[in-house]
Amino acid sequence: MTDSTTTTLYGEVDSQILKIAANIKLLVCDIDGVFSDGRIYLGNDGEELKTFNTKDGFGIKALQNAGVEVAIITGRRSNIVTTRMTSLGVKHMVQGEEDKLPAMKDIMQTCGVDFHQVAYIGDDVPDLPCIEVAALGVAVQDAHPLVIRAANYITFLNGGSGAVRELCDLLMQAKGVTASVVGKSQ
Repeated sequence: MTDSTTTTLYGEVDSQILKIAANIKLLVCDIDGVFSDGRIYLGNDGEELKTFNTKDGFGIKALQNAGVEVAIITGRRSNIVTTRMTSLGVKHMVQGEEDKLPAMKDIMQTCGVDFHQVAYIGDDVPDLPCIEVAALGVAVQDAHPLVIRAANYITFLNGGSGAVRELCDLLMQAKGVTASVVGKSQ
């Protein structure tokens, strides 16, 4: 380890990332390819199914307990997303929005934060405008190459496989708090 890196639960991270992360008050997340692995299962009757990782859910609850607001912005609309995010206590949900930056600005205004207090995690080109302006622009490990190039932090884990939990843990480490949630699995 050099003076410019810090050890996290997931590996070595540039110390500057932790300095930025310490000031984050709002985490904004994409859904497909971030909370899920990006696959959408369709039944014969048009039923849509997605999978969510419980580790990500635990991380979101812990991060909120640490005082960080959480929001989601997704280009698709899904009752599954509403149900999952409501169960995690996420209050700021925007669905069916392809132009994510105006939606993020609206959420920021509601939460009373500036760009230097925002982290955004995404996986594909529609996420680029938000990643480019957020203080901590995050790409999941298996994101599109353009997103990886634009991000200032790339998770060690893939979308749907704990990448959101990894980011939550990073933010909490930077703030000097531990992951604590009382209750059942998320």
